[in-house]
Amino acid sequence: MEDGGSGRQGNGTNRRPRLEDVAARVGLSTASVSLVLRGVPGPSERTRKRVLKAAAELGYQADRTASMLASRRTRLLGVMIDIRSPFHAELVEHLHTAAEEVGYDLVLSTRTRTRDEHTAVDTLLAFRSEALILLGPSAPDDTLAALDRKAPVIAVGRRIADADLDVVRTADDDGVGQIVDHLVGHGHRAITYVDGGKGAIATDRRRGYRAAMRRHGLDAHIKVLRGDSTEAAGERAAQRLIEGAELPTAVVAFNDACAIGVLEALARAGIAVPGAVSVAGYDDDSLSRLSCFNLTTVSQSAEEQARHAVAAAVERLDQGRTEAREVVLPPNLVVRGTTAEPA
Repeated sequence: MEDGGSGRQGNGTNRRPRLEDVAARVGLSTASVSLVLRGVPGPSERTRKRVLKAAAELGYQADRTASMLASRRTRLLGVMIDIRSPFHAELVEHLHTAAEEVGYDLVLSTRTRTRDEHTAVDTLLAFRSEALILLGPSAPDDTLAALDRKAPVIAVGRRIADADLDVVRTADDDGVGQIVDHLVGHGHRAITYVDGGKGAIATDRRRGYRAAMRRHGLDAHIKVLRGDSTEAAGERAAQRLIEGAELPTAVVAFNDACAIGVLEALARAGIAVPGAVSVAGYDDDSLSRLSCFNLTTVSQSAEEQARHAVAAAVERLDQGRTEAREVVLPPNLVVRGTTAEPA
């Protein structure tokens, strides 16, 4: 009985097509076929097309596990992300593209409300990730340094003061300073900051706010409200402002999610943005660009960070670089509809 031209024709059974089946179809050795399927230079363009056509017709898919065992390399980059962060999701998209361009793939492991950073990293190591790209890690510097001795670590988005490992980040203090400069340039003086909690990223952004306010001679107007990286924190902070004696003319939030929480609380209270209060965030994530928010924010150049992170991993794994390197990218203010001159 004929199989009606299914993708598994030609091997006589319903088993998964093997490398040998592709080789038999085109009349070449398995070694030659393997070179083509792995993208290794050598085979002619005509041979490459024949092999790829045969593989597609047979429905052949490479056995990645067997290949890894044979080569003793996985060519996997482990990426830790915070599942609650739209900015991390955008970084992962660019990391995939950058990794594929140099012959690597990604393994993702998430931090959640119930899954901590240690567990996420252990999962990446269990999958034999050759290097670890950690997005916004919160572990102490010495913990990250110890981890770097197991596999090269690239910390993305966070300053590492003492640990001898690779870092890719933007200048967070400068980014918040750009927001304050923008607001002061529009005539604002009473500018409140909603903090991001503990950690190096929050520390740098808080320092950037304080430094910029002092630079403009606004020491008396410095006000930092407790917060974190969530919309709920922004809502709580805005509610405290609404219940206070006098609203500031502008609010700068630790990140876009927190800023969106501020916007939602102000909207419920009937307070116009930017008419009564200007609001700015940080990250330029996908939500900030939605027309319903149209949030003034700071771009961290997600694509550029991703490319530098993958490049750092490849330099460590394939080129033998051993010295630590820090890449600090300049942030860029993105002015949208939530900031204007004070009423």
